[in-house]
Amino acid sequence: MSFLEFDNLSAFYGKAQALRDISFSVEQGEIVAIIGANGAGKSTLLDSIMGLTKTSGDIRLDGKSLVGLGSADIVKSGVGYAPERFNLFPFMSVRDNLMVGAYTARDDIEKNLEAIHRLFPRLEEREGQETSTQSGGERQMVSLGRALMTSPRVLLVDEPTIGLAPKLCDEIADVLARMNRELKMTIVITEQNANFAMKLASRLYVLESGEMRISGTVDELRDDPRLMEAYFGH
Repeated sequence: MSFLEFDNLSAFYGKAQALRDISFSVEQGEIVAIIGANGAGKSTLLDSIMGLTKTSGDIRLDGKSLVGLGSADIVKSGVGYAPERFNLFPFMSVRDNLMVGAYTARDDIEKNLEAIHRLFPRLEEREGQETSTQSGGERQMVSLGRALMTSPRVLLVDEPTIGLAPKLCDEIADVLARMNRELKMTIVITEQNANFAMKLASRLYVLESGEMRISGTVDELRDDPRLMEAYFGH
């Protein structure tokens, strides 16, 4: 039994089907990347885990189905979510944004804050700063930190490099690798940036038009002609 399992998952927005019969698994302590073009269904996949879409099939975390649970209960079960475009409260301070994530893990606040400040010293230095005045990279750090405040067992990160300069992408990759290494965090990321995903993940899954087209380890797919043509232009 894998730690996180998807069994014939389909997702719908009204009558429109966004995902079709997705089946794959994530092992505990692993970093997995879901890559695909804009509109491929990557964000829908993460939203489905969080109970934000209508679905069929099953999603299991540590053997227990998440289907039918409300988002708050899914967070309590151990799923942290850093969505695309951060969804922060722009006129609240860094610390207050982080504290929003603590409502399901109030007993772990000091421990989690300590871990976040160790990963992101800048957030401790600027804890009183409004997030509306921060750079895109800093807001991504707040988003990741807020997800960590929920004491997750698996962290979902949607498009972490979108809109960021290459240097900041490298920073985010280093932090996610540290989360995995130091906190033993299982991480699922979605990305259009295949280079970023291959640098970070051990396995890749490629979504196209809501269907899983390609899967394998990074080493297996590094020279896959389908991946090279779609994402590297050769």
